Amino acid sequence: MSASHAEAGYAGAGELKDHYARGERSPVEVVSAILDRVVDLNPRINAFSVIMHEQALAAAKESEARLRGGRARPLEGIPVTVKDAFDLAGQETSTCSFSVKGRVATSDAIAVERLRQAGAVVIGKTTMSEFAWSGVSRSPVNGITHNPWGYGLNAGASSAGAGAAAAAGFGPLHLGSDGAGSIRMPAHFCGVFGLKPTFGRIPYYPITNNDYATYAGPMARTVSDAALMLETLAGPHYLDHTSCEAPPENYSAKLKTSMKGKRIAFSPDLGHARVDDEIGTIVRDAARVFADTLGATVEEVVPAWGPLGPEIGRFFWSVYTARHASLLPVWEERMGADLVACIRSGIGVSADQYLQMRERKFAYVAMISSFLEDWDYLITPAASVAAFPATRLQPEHWPEHPWDWLTWSEFLYPFNLSGHPAASVPCGMTAAGLPVGLQIVSRRFNDLEVLQAAAAFEEAVPMHHRRPL
Repeated sequence: MSASHAEAGYAGAGELKDHYARGERSPVEVVSAILDRVVDLNPRINAFSVIMHEQALAAAKESEARLRGGRARPLEGIPVTVKDAFDLAGQETSTCSFSVKGRVATSDAIAVERLRQAGAVVIGKTTMSEFAWSGVSRSPVNGITHNPWGYGLNAGASSAGAGAAAAAGFGPLHLGSDGAGSIRMPAHFCGVFGLKPTFGRIPYYPITNNDYATYAGPMARTVSDAALMLETLAGPHYLDHTSCEAPPENYSAKLKTSMKGKRIAFSPDLGHARVDDEIGTIVRDAARVFADTLGATVEEVVPAWGPLGPEIGRFFWSVYTARHASLLPVWEERMGADLVACIRSGIGVSADQYLQMRERKFAYVAMISSFLEDWDYLITPAASVAAFPATRLQPEHWPEHPWDWLTWSEFLYPFNLSGHPAASVPCGMTAAGLPVGLQIVSRRFNDLEVLQAAAAFEEAVPMHHRRPL
């Protein structure tokens, strides 16, 4: 593979915009080089469910003409991938399950429509875990998506392909979704940046039937690229009655700010979570960077709401998943055994049980919100473990369970339930050379502040220059 393919694949969105403006590169050249890289490397990584060669090159030619004519849009000619959970007109939306494979979308999802209207060039759809239910990068339809940092290792899920594509240099921008950590988890495992914004910041339609726990969000190798992507994705839409009224900010222009005097709560375990020692050490060192290098006040805390999360999180995860129970009589043999186990665990919950637990959830969310009012940020590990074999649901040294992967991901789902913005930014590497992510959380609507803290950390600890391939 030529060096030019790698340079094009790892070029940032902001960098490409500058090159296009100066006439140093063209969208056709860049998209062609990235597609060549995908052809060479994707058989090893398996990040794509659909590769759109002809459509991508046609869109790149249109972008080239717009650039020549002085009609460039904000993301003109910038390559982007789309998670298979999102509809893309004329393409299959299988959600990596045989039970819905073959369904071809007739229109674009809101997020896809906005990216295309901004001039982004969609090069393909990325793999995910079946129905986006699991934290492990495999599905019955696509098999294993391999972590670029280690063949056979978990790339995180459900936005597995997006995380792997970002790490492998398959372009700068990647659209993911997050129902219990599915943006931040692959960002952690693959060593890239991922943001789950405030609930409603990015419109989502059809609105998912999981009590407002699913979010769309950007994944990229740098905070600045994710911020640029968020500027296009954010803003209200009439089809999503939960979408925020506020228009997007100029996030990318406002990233640089001082962390001096910021009050940061650091929780290494939320008062209950098991964390591998090496992960704990790396994340604790990252917390010291905020204090010793960036000048923030960092205090270790044990939030009272932390230990309440596991029962609530598992109840809702199994109930949400049980909505697929009607598929079992026909499709069970072609579904993942772990997904089937989770579905069965949620069958039979009464409306009364659901509503009572929902009251507990609302009280839990209020506790999280009240806690965050006293701090500028909360920082935690993004996950308790580094990448492990994707054939497993839990690492070998962790207790086995037929479906519960949340044991090593206790830090992520609380903020799906609560609606707060949360990001994972690379903060270190294990002795085995595997990435580790730091989660940064803030109050609702403080998406810019989360990006600013992540950008400050990224500048102090620049992990984004590392390349696995």
